[in-house]
Amino acid sequence: MKKNINEIKNSIKSFIAESFLKNSPINDLTDSTLLISGGIMDSISTMQLVSFLEKEFNFEFQAHEVDRDNLDSIAVIANFVSSKING
Repeated sequence: MKKNINEIKNSIKSFIAESFLKNSPINDLTDSTLLISGGIMDSISTMQLVSFLEKEFNFEFQAHEVDRDNLDSIAVIANFVSSKING
């Protein structure tokens, strides 16, 4: 079943807020907030996000896909996930 981009973004935003921003309001996290470049996520949290995305959306990352180009903001992540699951 296809998921729309807003469903994907909401799921990602909730995970990031609950996992990495426990003391910040979720409203501080926007679709364009830089996650890796902005220092919100490090290599460990990036791998936690990758694991979540693979389980939540039922696909596997290729090693070369686990990088800032695909994981630096909610909008970028959602577009990447959508391309993987919706073809």
